[in-house]
Amino acid sequence: MTTDYKPAVNFNHVNYSIEDAHILKNISESFLEGKITTLVGPSGAGKTTLLKLCNGLLSPDSGEIFIKGKNISSYDPVELRRLVGIALQSAPMINGSVLKNLALPLVLQGKQLAEDEARNLLHDVGLEAEFLHRPIKDLSGGQRQKVSIARTLVNHPQVLLLDEITSSLDRVSQQEIEELIGKINRKHGTTIIWITHNLQQARTVGHYTWVMMNGEVIETGKSELLHSPVNEKVRLFLKGEVE
Repeated sequence: MTTDYKPAVNFNHVNYSIEDAHILKNISESFLEGKITTLVGPSGAGKTTLLKLCNGLLSPDSGEIFIKGKNISSYDPVELRRLVGIALQSAPMINGSVLKNLALPLVLQGKQLAEDEARNLLHDVGLEAEFLHRPIKDLSGGQRQKVSIARTLVNHPQVLLLDEITSSLDRVSQQEIEELIGKINRKHGTTIIWITHNLQQARTVGHYTWVMMNGEVIETGKSELLHSPVNEKVRLFLKGEVE
């Protein structure tokens, strides 16, 4: 990917296998700092595995990963998770209030979350302060996802990983989350890496897109590539002829 922007996350000949299955094959690409990059491709392409490598949930068999120019293996795990946050499709929540869930990352570090900061986090994700003491079980799916994103922002990550975070939401909630992620990117300059099966979403929210198939990155570029890809396999995928 030719650009003047600096890489926030850089993969250098990265491979990852589970037993005899070669999940990722010689990945050498960069996610650009301060940009939203969408990851698309058929199920089983290796997208979620690649995402988990970005914050140390998994380690590569070979090759190197650099976060902000520093080898990922040299980070303290706690420091790495603060730097690189992750939000998932089904955000795990604990029983209790929204505040209790927001505070969890700091509680695990032996710290406390001030209510003023919690209210600011809710404001950042478009929720009113009155939600703070509401039971998490009373929230809608879209509201829970916003709380999940707010909780990820507690550590002020410079890189935010998103794995299908809107796939179970209705269209209105999807649009709200898309606008929210765009706002976070613009306000904080956060680097966003977003896995989505929604190709229209990938086209509209992403500055850049990676297309993955069978453990390989087969085409990258500005998200306009999804309108006119160069690679024939990508053309077939976009037509729905590759599952």
